[in-house]
Amino acid sequence: MAHLLPLRVFLSSQTQETPSKPLKLSKRSNNHKTSISTAKKGLLSPSHKMHKLNLEVSPHRAVSAVRLMRIEFGGAFADLLNEKGKGSGDNEMGYVERTLGFRTRDLDDRDLRLVTDIVGGTIRWRRYLDHLIGSLCHDESMFRSMEPLLLQVLRIGFYEIVKLNMPPYAVVDENVKLAKVALRPGAGNMVNGILRKLVLVKENNSLPLPKLEGDSRTHARALATLYSHPVWMVRRWTKYLGQEEAIQLMMWNNSDPSFSLRANAAKGITRDDLVMQLNSLKVPHEVSLHLDDFVRVKIGLQNVIRAGWLKEGLCSVQDESAGLVVSVVDPQPGEDIIDCCAAPGGKTLYMASRLRGKGKVHAIDINKGCLRILKETAKLQKVDGVVDTIHADLRTFAENSPMKSGKVLLDAPCSGLGVLSKRADLRWNRRLEDMKQLKNLQDELLDAASTFVSSGGVLIYSTCSIDPEENEDRVEAFLVRHPEFRIDPVNRYVPSDFVTKQGFYFSDPVKHSLDGAFAAHLVRTL
Repeated sequence: MAHLLPLRVFLSSQTQETPSKPLKLSKRSNNHKTSISTAKKGLLSPSHKMHKLNLEVSPHRAVSAVRLMRIEFGGAFADLLNEKGKGSGDNEMGYVERTLGFRTRDLDDRDLRLVTDIVGGTIRWRRYLDHLIGSLCHDESMFRSMEPLLLQVLRIGFYEIVKLNMPPYAVVDENVKLAKVALRPGAGNMVNGILRKLVLVKENNSLPLPKLEGDSRTHARALATLYSHPVWMVRRWTKYLGQEEAIQLMMWNNSDPSFSLRANAAKGITRDDLVMQLNSLKVPHEVSLHLDDFVRVKIGLQNVIRAGWLKEGLCSVQDESAGLVVSVVDPQPGEDIIDCCAAPGGKTLYMASRLRGKGKVHAIDINKGCLRILKETAKLQKVDGVVDTIHADLRTFAENSPMKSGKVLLDAPCSGLGVLSKRADLRWNRRLEDMKQLKNLQDELLDAASTFVSSGGVLIYSTCSIDPEENEDRVEAFLVRHPEFRIDPVNRYVPSDFVTKQGFYFSDPVKHSLDGAFAAHLVRTL
């Protein structure tokens, strides 16, 4: 899951701290990377007092609006989990207080579920919602100059009315209250007018949506709006998959994600134990059809978090597609395995648990902070005895290290195009220009990782991308540069349904209802 790290981490040795100042934005920038600390002061009016309790404003809407601001301008993730695995409802209300100048009542379980739904859904459908909002404004300049917090309030209202089918006049009333208290009375009046227009056109079944007509570029823009993805992704997927499959993929990306829990065998927890605990919490679940340690959960993850299982290291949140990559590695007790881009460490920890206390996973990564968290988590999960962390840039480390291993995993930094259902914000943070940089980086890392593979050993190259230019094409280019390697089909390690014609592992989001993932098993013959 190296895609979670900014690409600049691998392209530069410099680090950058995330701004921790309150959000004080008043005007929206077309550049979505705008720092949250550079915007105009004045979001907090003189009438707002810190620690003021406001019982009229809907808590889930206040938290959602601020969280959306943080995601768009500060890079926060679109979920309610932190690295410790605890629910962050209290943290979220703290952000509301520092941003808006008041608190609402505390979030209850229903509020937390609504925040998760509204934030994730609003981000996924952002392009679609913005099209509707812009169409119902007096003119385009009104939409383009709209201040960020006001836009988030409108996005929330539009999403609740159009996608959640909430009672429209209740939605109008609650979002008008939020705009008036958080901004000013005039902002509330604007929200009232635009949302009422939306209610009217929706009731008349006349939403102003683009039609699928015209040349290929116009067609792609219309699809991008209707299914809320960047145009370049639509054009790329239409090229590789065809329009019908591209639409199915976008629908999957816009659906509510499911999560998988991995029972931590290193602490003596079996899947049966996990199932029993889920039953006690009345959390709906399905056992994995592919992996013995995994259970799939569609709803109720917050209950698992509050029960403390993640904090105690009894289980981990890990998609089955990532678990199947570990199956391709096939860790065996007593083996030494090199994990070349280990952070954030999910595969490292799963491999370590499968060593049953014998052997070693050498986890290399350029991000020192992520390695520190990995070491802490390894200790929590009782696999620290078989995990060794190495802080280094793989490319320079490979030039001087004598390390050799029969198994080397390169879970390469990638676009993350296979995980857009879970990482709703990622689609808006990727650019077509990133793909060329990533391909160059992947080639460099593959060359470096290959130096660690002993004769007769294997190099496993994996990504969480569905893009052939990051997957099959990178393997093909690598084999041209390194004829001493050959493809070893993965049939022995994963179910046949996941094996491509070339012998690679591939998890198709639409076909398998899992995150997209890829892995190649490459044997060194010399």
